[in-house]
Amino acid sequence: MKVIAGSDRQDSEFIRNKLIEYNMKNLPDEVKTPVEHLNVVLKDDDGTIMGGLTATAFWQHLHVDFLWVDERLRGQGQGKLLLEKMEQAAKEKGCRLITLDTFSFQAPDFYKRNGYEVFGKLEDHPKGFSQYFLQKRLEN
Repeated sequence: MKVIAGSDRQDSEFIRNKLIEYNMKNLPDEVKTPVEHLNVVLKDDDGTIMGGLTATAFWQHLHVDFLWVDERLRGQGQGKLLLEKMEQAAKEKGCRLITLDTFSFQAPDFYKRNGYEVFGKLEDHPKGFSQYFLQKRLEN
């Protein structure tokens, strides 16, 4: 046996697929929803992207990957609008919860104001800051 450190994309994809194969053997059928990549985009009248949210839905949950709003539009409710649109899409897809992470220099308070709860915090990452892990349950 050899242990080889590297960055080969094919090796990484093989490992990923093997873990997915294992996971699928162990999950009940009702949880096995397909992976979907979603986005909500905010464009100005000229078609320029001024903000957006990307997410990945699987296993009856949605993970927010990225949410960005142009600095000129921040504080005007555009981020909240993007989040609400994605939450609606998550509900329509039968998602039970939404998860995301953000850093202390980004928007933890924004997410808390929008109904998200912190379920984890990684101190001093990156150095001098914190990373927050948040969730919002979509079912009662």
